[in-house]
Order: sequence, then C-alpha cells, then structure tokens
Amino acid sequence: MAAAPQDLTVAEVRLTPVLVADPPLLNTHGVHQPYTPRLIIEVITAGGATGLGETYGDTEYLGPARLLADALAGRRVTDLNGLPALADRVCGDSPDTTGADTAHGVDVTTTHAAGLRGTRTAAKLRRSVLAGFEVACLDAWGRATGLPVHALLGGRVRDRVEYGAYLFYRWAAHPGDRGEPDDWGAALDPAGIVAQARRFADRHGFTSFKLKGGVFPPDREIAAIRALAAAFPGQPLRLDPNGAWTVETSLRVADALRDVLEYLEDPASGTDRMARVAAGTPVPLATNMCVTAFEEIPEAFARGAVQVVLGDHHYWGGLRSTRELAALCRTFGVGLAMHSNTHLGISLAAMTQVAATVPDLDHACDTHYPWQAEDVLTERLAFRDGHLDVGDAPGLGVTLDRDRLAALHRRWLADDGTHRSRDDAAAMRRADPGWTVPAVPRW
Repeated sequence: MAAAPQDLTVAEVRLTPVLVADPPLLNTHGVHQPYTPRLIIEVITAGGATGLGETYGDTEYLGPARLLADALAGRRVTDLNGLPALADRVCGDSPDTTGADTAHGVDVTTTHAAGLRGTRTAAKLRRSVLAGFEVACLDAWGRATGLPVHALLGGRVRDRVEYGAYLFYRWAAHPGDRGEPDDWGAALDPAGIVAQARRFADRHGFTSFKLKGGVFPPDREIAAIRALAAAFPGQPLRLDPNGAWTVETSLRVADALRDVLEYLEDPASGTDRMARVAAGTPVPLATNMCVTAFEEIPEAFARGAVQVVLGDHHYWGGLRSTRELAALCRTFGVGLAMHSNTHLGISLAAMTQVAATVPDLDHACDTHYPWQAEDVLTERLAFRDGHLDVGDAPGLGVTLDRDRLAALHRRWLADDGTHRSRDDAAAMRRADPGWTVPAVPRW
C-alpha cells in the first residue's frame, strides 16, 4: 500500500540572519568586511518536512523577508507560481518600500542604488528575497516526496556541474587583525595570483580561473592574466573589473588579452558602454551587472552588448526563473554561465541543482565557496576535479547544523550593526580613512 501523502501546507517559517567570516578580498569598491550577512530560511510543512533556503542577509532584505514569511503560512509549498505575486503584494511594488522586521527590530527601506551587483531596485531586492523562499519550498517539497530538487525542475541533464576558481587580489589580514585568520597570505602581484590559483587547482581540481579586477591599473591586471596563461596554458581565463574601465581601456585590455581570455566580464558599466566595447572586439563579453533582470534583456540582446549572461538565482527570483533565463539565452544565441556571491552551502547546493537541469551551460560556474571557511551544514560540499556531483538525495541533499547556525546567529546578535549590511568602502576606510568609492569609470 502506498504511503499517505504528506501535508505540504506551510505551518511555520523561520528566518535566521547570520554573520559569516569573510577574507580581506579586494575589488574596485574596497575590501570585503571581516563578516558578511546571510539569511537562512526554513519552511516547515504541516507534514513535518523542513526545507532550507539562503539569500542575502543585509538589513534591507530582512523586512521584506519577514513580510513574505508571515504571508506564506497556510499556503502549499507546491504553489510556486503564486510566490512572485505574493511577494509583490505583501512587500509592496514602489521603489521606496518600508517594512518592519518584527523578529529582529529592524526598519527596512529599499532604495535605488548601483554597485557591484549592478543597478539595484526594490523589485530586484524582492526577487532576491523570493529566491531564498522558492528554494526552501522546493527543498521541503523534495524532502516530503523523496525527490531531489532537480527532479522537481524536470530532471538533470548532467551528473556533475563544473565550477571554476575565483581569484582575488587580497591582503594577508583585515586591518587591525579583525575577523578570522586564515593561511592564504597576501596576493597583490602576478606571482601571488598564480600561487593562489595553484592552491585552488591542487585543493579542488579547478581548471578555469577568474580574476576579480578593477583593483589596480589595467596594465598590472593584464600582467596577472598573462602570468596565469603561462602557468596554466590553454585553460580558460576570465577577468572581471566590475565596470571600472572606460570603453577605450576595455578595448585596449581586450586586445592585449584576446588570445587567452575565455571572456571579459563587465569591463565597462552599463549596456551602452558594453555595446560599444562588444562592437570593437572579438573577445566575448559577459555580465552580471547590466543584465540582472528580465526587463534588462531586450536592449542588451538587441544591441549585442553581451555574449554571456552570468545567471544567479538570487538575482533572477529563484531556480525556475533561472531556467527561463537559460531558455531566452538559448533562443537569442547568448551564452550562459553562473555568477556567485559570498554564499554558504545551501545556496551552492541550490545553484548545483538548477545547473544540472540546464542543457546549454556553456562555461564553468563561479563560486566563492572555497573562500568561506564557515558554513551552516553538517558537512561541507566537496569539489572533485573542479566539479560537484549531482545526487538523488531528497530536496537539496544537505543537512542543517543547528549548533553552527546558532553560533553564527549569536555573532549577528552581538554585532553593533557594522557588518549587518555589506559595505566594502567602509571596510577599506579602516586601512585608508580617506577612501571613497572611485567614480566609474575608474581607468
């Protein structure tokens, strides 16, 4: 006799903001803070299944997350098509939406802003919140039915998902020895970047490498890519200055590295500048800044501004929307890869599940995960030959470690607010009090 189906009605939603140790990684805005905020979402069904989700934990995300959590009770975890409208309704649809996080006493106002994630709006913020809830619902659904998330998305088309090494210029330690120590040391020149890449290759088996640029004048970053090309001949290399360059500088760098770059990511900011760069170089341009929402696709694709979109389920509203993005890219002949933020294992597991279902995943996915020494899982996800295996365990196939979750939440509770929203410029000012975010373009 078949087992009785579980009740998939949402009985409870738990939100737990945490602070996770982050190394002193440099970018064009400044340096990562010693701790970065993430939000862990638990959706518990009336039948006893608990699904996990993860998204940004910055202060401005917590109010909308609480509003959506309260509205989710009584709905079924299978009602995924109704989630976007629910988020729009309960979180508001104006560019300036204020919500109170009653669980943690935080008032949240969303505003337009621009930064390393591209132009940010209230709608994009809601999609990032929504993404974490969708993943948690899929995980709960999978656990209740014994199905992996990839099966709920239509089934996997690959057994392993390839990831690449994410290289950063970095300091040996945070200013004043704040934060958690590590043994990576500084990487501020080509030799340091190559040593970092070798360690990633030896430890995780990565065979493609992406350097976060926009930190030093372009010629220094050209030299670093050249050093990587010499150390890893024929292996895919990428450079991402986060829109820090002029069109002219972008074209000069593209020409200097045209024989070794797999793609150049966001060399200039905005669709117009990217289109002008694309028209002047055969090097493919990738983005996770000028195309991070469906409404930004028509202009960018029509103008040929990007040849590769770096999908990120946190940006696009979840795993199913990521599949919709993949279909559009396939239709218009645009390549697809996947962007990474400073994530924990829940998000990496979700990213792997959806990547396993996308037929035309043209490049290795990005991941910050090897930089994160802390996690909320009982067992860290392990890369093998630069890949993560895609299993058939129910849901995401990961288990929450409640002791670790509690410890990272205690850190969040003890924080004076300094780290509850990411601010790379503020972190840089601890080393250089006069630092301000450089105007774009920087070079």
